Amino acid sequence: MDIGRGNVTFVTKFILLGFSDLFELQSLLFSLFLVMYLFTLLGNISIITIIRMEPNLHTPMYYFLTNLSFVDICYSSTITPKALISFKEEQTRISLLGCTVQVFSYVALATSECLLLVTMAYDRYVAICNPLLYTVVMTRRVCIMLVTSVYMLSIVYSLIQTGNIFSLTFCGSNEINHFYCDIPPLLKLSCSDTYFNEMVLSTLAGIVGFLAVTAIVLSYIFIISAILRIRSSKGRHKAFSTCASHFITVILFFGTLIFTYVIPSSRFSLYINRVVSVVYTMVIPMVNPMIYSLRNKDVKQALRKVLEKKWSC
Repeated sequence: MDIGRGNVTFVTKFILLGFSDLFELQSLLFSLFLVMYLFTLLGNISIITIIRMEPNLHTPMYYFLTNLSFVDICYSSTITPKALISFKEEQTRISLLGCTVQVFSYVALATSECLLLVTMAYDRYVAICNPLLYTVVMTRRVCIMLVTSVYMLSIVYSLIQTGNIFSLTFCGSNEINHFYCDIPPLLKLSCSDTYFNEMVLSTLAGIVGFLAVTAIVLSYIFIISAILRIRSSKGRHKAFSTCASHFITVILFFGTLIFTYVIPSSRFSLYINRVVSVVYTMVIPMVNPMIYSLRNKDVKQALRKVLEKKWSC
């Protein structure tokens, strides 16, 4: 229900248009999204289970990977179930409170993933550039403090951004041209002056993104420099292989963000943005465990051990 005051109607519920314009593809998209979501859950839960069951994987790198898988599960679960429901309903409604919770959740989780990738880059930097000090620097206490800091900073950042968006007044149209409550379409629906809010959004996102990318790039500059100084080709290959999975994840994650940012504001870009959002919210959480399992010798060996134990029982 919308609340009217005078000649102004204030929005209390939103309608997610989703992919309603692609009527002939509804069944195909529903099946595709469902399969991706199930693979996301299966893959990330498997990664967490394997790491917890295999003592050889109880190291800082895999501790951070466990948290990355946890974030991917939560991130995909924040967006995908509502998107699946939208294919079975004529109008997918979401309350103002529900929309607020969804925005807060996905901003916090996306920021957590961003900061976890930075933390994982630092872990690889210490492991390769200062291997003799690795066990001294990356203690269990330090790892827990780093992950705790990631979650706390993400929550604070999300609270600021969510408060910034929902301090606006929403009136008139309540149709969001997306399959979840995304910030850009919400800004377009507001009947307030959004200039200041857009500046806050862009400035904070730019600062976080710039610092994260800078930290990762600097880490990899030092890492690559250290690897190139290794005389043994076998040693160089091993060092590169420990970073390959993380580097691919970084390219996918930040590449999607950059692609979204540089697309011009036009009617055509609305369709492209939805496709990119599918990659960002569904595909990346699904492929992350594949990247780390298929390219990681330790994970494949641990998986083989777990399966052998299961079959022997």
